[in-house]
Amino acid sequence: MKQFGTILKFELKGYLKNKIFVGVTIFLVALIAVVIFFPRIAQVFDHETVEPGISAGENNEDLENRPVMLIAGDSVEYVAAVQQAFSQAFGDYHVQVAQGSLSDVKEQITSGQAECAFVLDGPQSYTYYVNNLSMYDENTYVADQVLETVLRVEALISNGVSAEQAQQILTTSVSHQTESLGKDQMQNFFYTYIMVFALYMVILLYGQMVATNVATEKSSRAMEVLITSAKPTSMMFGKVIASCLAGLIQLVAVFGAAFLFYNLNRDYWGDNMIVNSIFDMPLDLLLYMLLFFVLGFFIYAFLYGAVGSTASKLEDINTSVMPITLLFILGFFVVVFSMSSGNVDNIWMMICSFVPFTSPMAMFTRLAMSTVPFYQVIISLVLLVASVFGIGVLSAKIYRVGVLLYGTTPKIGEILKAIRKA
Repeated sequence: MKQFGTILKFELKGYLKNKIFVGVTIFLVALIAVVIFFPRIAQVFDHETVEPGISAGENNEDLENRPVMLIAGDSVEYVAAVQQAFSQAFGDYHVQVAQGSLSDVKEQITSGQAECAFVLDGPQSYTYYVNNLSMYDENTYVADQVLETVLRVEALISNGVSAEQAQQILTTSVSHQTESLGKDQMQNFFYTYIMVFALYMVILLYGQMVATNVATEKSSRAMEVLITSAKPTSMMFGKVIASCLAGLIQLVAVFGAAFLFYNLNRDYWGDNMIVNSIFDMPLDLLLYMLLFFVLGFFIYAFLYGAVGSTASKLEDINTSVMPITLLFILGFFVVVFSMSSGNVDNIWMMICSFVPFTSPMAMFTRLAMSTVPFYQVIISLVLLVASVFGIGVLSAKIYRVGVLLYGTTPKIGEILKAIRKA
């Protein structure tokens, strides 16, 4: 235990003193601060006074400061009715009736005097003109809904119904409530994706660092000295746990700063569903996330450490760890595609939930976005914990025999044969 503590302390101190580690942590915290504080900063540069939690559209904004939307057509009365309806539907625009010919309308758009224009060919047809069509432009979708309403109002009026009655008939709405008896996938999607992506980045980054550190010790012959003064198990577990603690410290610093910055700026984010869902994670899911995160990190860090000990040269690390990296990436894509489809209980996710190499991501995703029987969670955790200790002990043995394996990168059969003789 003393050997383990000494190795753990030494390795952890090496991570915390690493300039790249500290620099990346500071950069991430600063980046998150800029993102979280952006609404507050944007308000400082806004010429209008907007109270926290109130959107700019709710103030008496000067029409002249809004982008211009033009309405043109042959029927003056119909154009006037559309202009009035569009003024209510497009609150971010200054809706005006176009003056001049079609070429004049196009000139105003290309010159920047107007942002877009609707040229009405008739009650059921129009042409939408815009200079640069954004992939997020939904003006035509809104216009279709508004023009359908205008057309129906005109039809009701022509059949003897008053304008007020027609408006009342068409604006009658239906209310509903949704009660989820299980999990709300939309609410949990964002922080589930963040956890899976964070696990992906941390495993690839710190796993590679563990393998590189082990290979560096071997190439410098330092491993031969270390292996004679400490047990392989103590060395392997000390290195892996130190890298895990370093990763957790970095994540706590980044996400802790994000949580603090969010609470300082909560009013400025208003009802942003994405941001609010990320920081309103239920406690049970947070505990599951930490548990699967740590166990998942351990199992891959042990594998990376074992592979690093078999590499004869530092240049061979990328090639040696490629199968492990591909295995993890395969599980990552299965989880991400399942999340995107909304079906996280498909057969592939069920299998991945019990395979120790993919269960940290797959089982957590199912817990967050579906209802999982408790016995399945227990089975997944038991298999994962047993695999962590089993792979940890096996990695320590590989680490020990790896001292003797110089020259070309050994094959799996040679490694197993050396382990049996050790």
